[in-house]
Amino acid sequence: MKKVLGVIGTVFGLYLIARALAEPFVIDFSDPASYRDDWGGPSLSGVLAVHCGPGVVSAVLIGRAVRSRVRARRGRADA
Repeated sequence: MKKVLGVIGTVFGLYLIARALAEPFVIDFSDPASYRDDWGGPSLSGVLAVHCGPGVVSAVLIGRAVRSRVRARRGRADA
């Protein structure tokens, strides 16, 4: 069950990362009407925080998980 939740969490995290990477290309920074009605609007900083923030958090968490897994494998190989 733990592996299934890990896979689901990783897939969802990768979705959030992809969404965070795409968001700056979807909105027009010079036209507030393009992001005014989005979540976090009407300010640009709010929209970017709501749409890109979870992707950044996901990238950090996935990176930490991968790093700890690599360190654990190296520890087993050295022993």
